[in-house]
Amino acid sequence: MAAQTLYDVLGVKRGTSADDIRKAYRKLAKELHPDLNPNKPEAEARFKSVAAAYDILSDPEKKSRYDRGEIDESGAERPRYSYRPHAEGAQGRKYSPQGEMGGEDLDDILAMFGRRPGGGRGRSSMAFPGGDRMFSLTVDFVEAATGARKRLSLPDETLDVTIPAGIDEGQVLRLKGKGDPGFNGGPAGDALIEVHIAPHPFFRRDGDNIRLDLPVTVAEAVLGGRIAVPTVTGPVTMAIPKGSDAGTQLRLRGKGIQRKGHEGDQYVTLRIVIGDSGDPELAKFFETWAEQHKGDPRRGMGTGDAS
Repeated sequence: MAAQTLYDVLGVKRGTSADDIRKAYRKLAKELHPDLNPNKPEAEARFKSVAAAYDILSDPEKKSRYDRGEIDESGAERPRYSYRPHAEGAQGRKYSPQGEMGGEDLDDILAMFGRRPGGGRGRSSMAFPGGDRMFSLTVDFVEAATGARKRLSLPDETLDVTIPAGIDEGQVLRLKGKGDPGFNGGPAGDALIEVHIAPHPFFRRDGDNIRLDLPVTVAEAVLGGRIAVPTVTGPVTMAIPKGSDAGTQLRLRGKGIQRKGHEGDQYVTLRIVIGDSGDPELAKFFETWAEQHKGDPRRGMGTGDAS
């Protein structure tokens, strides 16, 4: 049976567009997220595999190197020697399928190829890479949308992590050489940072676009005008047309997710706010106004006379 490729992990074919790869990743990440699958280790394992696959296939340079066979499914350089299948472990834990590999384990591997000196259990001088380490980091919505630099504090060290603009929930970032140390002078493994995005009190993400419900007064909706609107890059001024209904949707171009090479839009939905107790003068005005402007906005919905 052929080994599973990164494309198999995401359920797409080679040659699939970057946009479709991202859609496949986001669909699987939502289905397999640990918060939605408590006490399901198989779902968590698949979630990490999907995130690791997307880490490579979402990066044009890494994807090209993978397609050319220069790196493997874990992102590691493909060794030149012929016994790679024996020396490399499962994805995410290079050369260590069942935890850390000790010196005697390495000697056992080398013994299969006649490399153990004198037939004894002496330590081999051959170098092997260290294993990868997995961490989790939560960033706020704006940091994920526009990019940021975060510091991950660990008991024995700190890791500076660059958050690329437009990062997806559950995406895994790789820090080369920040994993476990190698054996016999081999290179260190990598640190895999699983990024989670905290919800925002009023912004919502929709692909590369951002959606916002914006409260406006009755006067602003009826008379129109220019008002300040929050965006992930700071407040901007937006024009509200006269006579805007509740639910009117307006677009701010380029004010969505700031992904490299592409900026999404922000869609603003107007929500008319009367106030907690209402305004007596406004109520009195509408009593007179309503008498002079009778109409049924629900005409055609089959409501008829419900009195």
